[in-house]
Amino acid sequence: MSTRGFIKRLQDIMRNDSGVNGDAQRIEQIVWLLFLKVYDAKEELWEFHNDEFQSVIPEDYRWRNWAVDKKDGEAKTGESLLKFINEDLFPALKNIEVDEYTPVSKSIVKFAFEDSYNFMKDGVLLRQVVNVIDEIDFTDHKERHDFNDIYEQILKDLQAQRSSGEYYSPRATTDFITQMVKPQLGEKIADFACGTGGFLTSSLNYLESQVKSVEDREKYNNSVFGIEKKALPHLLALTNLLLHDIDNPYIIHGNSLEKNVRDYTEKDRFDVILMNPPYGGSEKDSIKMNFPMELRSSETADLFMSVIMYRLKKNGRVGLILPDGFLFGADNAKRAIKEKLLKEFNLHTIIRLPHSVFAPYTSIRTNILFFDKSGPTKETWFYRLDMPEGYKNFSKTRPITLDHFNPVIEWWNNRTEIKEGSFDKSRKYTVEEIVAFDYNLDLCGFPQQEEVILEPDDLMKIYHERRTKLNIEIDEVLFEIHEMLGDKS
Repeated sequence: MSTRGFIKRLQDIMRNDSGVNGDAQRIEQIVWLLFLKVYDAKEELWEFHNDEFQSVIPEDYRWRNWAVDKKDGEAKTGESLLKFINEDLFPALKNIEVDEYTPVSKSIVKFAFEDSYNFMKDGVLLRQVVNVIDEIDFTDHKERHDFNDIYEQILKDLQAQRSSGEYYSPRATTDFITQMVKPQLGEKIADFACGTGGFLTSSLNYLESQVKSVEDREKYNNSVFGIEKKALPHLLALTNLLLHDIDNPYIIHGNSLEKNVRDYTEKDRFDVILMNPPYGGSEKDSIKMNFPMELRSSETADLFMSVIMYRLKKNGRVGLILPDGFLFGADNAKRAIKEKLLKEFNLHTIIRLPHSVFAPYTSIRTNILFFDKSGPTKETWFYRLDMPEGYKNFSKTRPITLDHFNPVIEWWNNRTEIKEGSFDKSRKYTVEEIVAFDYNLDLCGFPQQEEVILEPDDLMKIYHERRTKLNIEIDEVLFEIHEMLGDKS
């Protein structure tokens, strides 16, 4: 099965439809159709193993009963197909009744279609798209596994259309972080801004080799938990987990920041948290009230950092990606967050990533923080991962790969301080030294900024990122002034 060929066939068909505007909408159209196809395949397996299985989808609206073209001239097409999807299928799926007793495997159908739409206006072209998707046999394990590569490409293509401060995490980064944190079967693994499910699927791939029995498979099926605020990534994540044989993908469509962090109890905590939280965004004041005064920030990533600290179990482990701004940020909230992190958690490692890891989506420099809840920090190791030889930048066609992490993987279990010229590439700092630096974690950084020549569109993205960041900093200063003046408006 050709990854490029499958996507190109679908895109070529939809480019002739006047209702679909751009690649982003084309991907959205593909995704809800894929979800129904994948879900129907899962239902076939559930029916095989359970004679009493009943679908949550009314019979007429199951993929097998309207989408499959049996070549008998009876398949819906043209206006009849459009009318069926817009007036019957979507209302039926959006209005599925669920309650607290509805299994996750069934309730996800309603949640998946809460904010989904049919963009296509040509019913003949829509029939062609449905037929292409129906060619894939998701009941076949090998074909389903092969399709994961296609799905990965769909996620990348979708991300290329987005400019919301949320970036597709390269598979190399999620796999590397997962390998370093080493989740184990029986542990609960979470991502509170899971996007399309990259960290969750990396965790599942890591856990797969640990499955040796029926009991292990049950642990595997219940190992991951996610929350995603936006509708389309939520649907993508659900489909992603179904493709990874998770029958009950526990991914909530909601905002992780909406609950008061002081209300979390032990049942809300996790053994492992893996994240690339959104950054550069800003939350409304009512959201900030969910955090203690000293931890309130205008930066979304800071708020997620606090959520992580409140939702980590004793001896739990964390691996997450954060921008440079968190490391050197000196405003009151960032300083308080870092102080809490060092006093209550063991921040044992920070990996400085080379520039353009997230190219072409953003130029923001990023870092990977590893910490656990085994006790306060005594020392923190820093390691600078340099750009691989022969690379000036990573790009869409030459992305970062797991092999590029080999130097830090080799260093990880045999840590030594490394100096290159007058610059530290790897060094251990005591917590006393970090406190003396006023919690500035911008250590073992890159010795020089290479000149990077960018396309005009990329330069505009950088400009918007910097303008957004400046606006956030201004809002934060104004908020602090209002607080000092006692203005609660």
